[in-house]
This record gives sequence, C-alpha cells and structure tokens, in this order.
Amino acid sequence: MIVVNVDVMMAKRKMTLTELSERVGITMANLSILKTGKAKAIRFSTLESICQVLHCQPGDILEYRPDEEESDEELKKIHVAV
Repeated sequence: MIVVNVDVMMAKRKMTLTELSERVGITMANLSILKTGKAKAIRFSTLESICQVLHCQPGDILEYRPDEEESDEELKKIHVAV
C-alpha cells in the first residue's frame, strides 16, 4: 500500500491545511482526502506543487508499505526457499 505523509511534512513545516491548500491551489476537501490516505491517485502536477510548497521530495510524501497479506506471502516464500 502507498501511505501519504502530507500531514507529517506539514507538521515539519508548521503549515496548516488551509495554508497548504491556498498555496498549492487545491481544495481543502481534496487535500483532506489526500492527507487521510483516501485518495486513489494524485496528479504529478499536484505532487510537484505540494513538493515545491513544502520544500521536499516526492519520497518525503509518498511511502510504500507492504500489505500484511503481501508480507505473509513474502515470509512464506522466504521460509520455502531456505
């Protein structure tokens, strides 16, 4: 799963949701969806604007974490291979 860490970067930059929304040019509703991890996609142009405003890299905002099922399957593969 992809985890969105916009809230972490906002806290580091001491920026409110309202301020980021205004500076990026995205509605607070859409930013909130992104922030809570409910978004299914993000435009590169939006990601670029967020990175520009927060002075960060896309990897600071987006993080990959294996799903629990995926982790279990990977562990099974490792145990079978050993």
